[in-house]
Amino acid sequence: MLKQRVITAVLLLLVLLPALAAQAAWPFGLLTLVMIGAAGWEWARLNGRSGAGSVSSGLMLAFVSMAAGLTGMVVPPWMWWAAVLLWVLGGTAVLRLGVPAWPQLPPGWRQLGGLLMLWLAWLAIWTAHGRGLNFLLSLFCLVWAADIAAYFGGKAFGRRKLALSISPGKSWEGAFSGMLGVLVVAGLWMYLDTRLPVDGPSLYTVLWQRWGGALAVLCCLFLASMSVVGDLFESLVKRAAGVKDSSGLLPGHGGVLDRIDALLPVCPLALALIQ
Repeated sequence: MLKQRVITAVLLLLVLLPALAAQAAWPFGLLTLVMIGAAGWEWARLNGRSGAGSVSSGLMLAFVSMAAGLTGMVVPPWMWWAAVLLWVLGGTAVLRLGVPAWPQLPPGWRQLGGLLMLWLAWLAIWTAHGRGLNFLLSLFCLVWAADIAAYFGGKAFGRRKLALSISPGKSWEGAFSGMLGVLVVAGLWMYLDTRLPVDGPSLYTVLWQRWGGALAVLCCLFLASMSVVGDLFESLVKRAAGVKDSSGLLPGHGGVLDRIDALLPVCPLALALIQ
């Protein structure tokens, strides 16, 4: 399993890195459209659609996202703040209700809500890409730092379960370790912003300039906590569907949703916080 995970990760990097390095925007745009379309297909399958229905959901999501990109859609700030409400109120409410309550929600609402969630995440990633590679990577690395620090912190110190019925492996200690890891990465990244010839300020520098020191720290902690919400939310949906992975598209890793679940709330919420 580990060998398979490593091979898949290397192949993904061989696709991602050239797309990020390209001066033109279309390679990265094409890659993210493929990924978000696959995620839409997975979401539809997890929520009761199969065959042509799930494929059409993925294709529709990719088409709508492509249309927004080609027309140069400028996302108004209220849409990012709507995403904040969607995730903070809706996401936490779903987690509080638990796994049994998810299938009781109307199927249409589950489908529409998930596709809207994915579309907003794609818009945020595309907008972040337009702000420069440094900004985009700092946004991605916030989520990766939270995940990695939470894993090792949970392994070392984990005692109190965070959400036993949803994800038994997660602990409060792991979540707090993830937040600490994000603060360390933010501090190092802001220092490097002043020392390296970057193409623009990172997310952390923008938050510091926009909010000041103390509030910028709170913003980073908030984003780190919402990455946990995104992870738990997808785990809840998978448990309700009775599956371990969102699909088998990425051998050793599961599906696309399994890789981007924490990015789904963090990306649009980060864009809201820098407005």
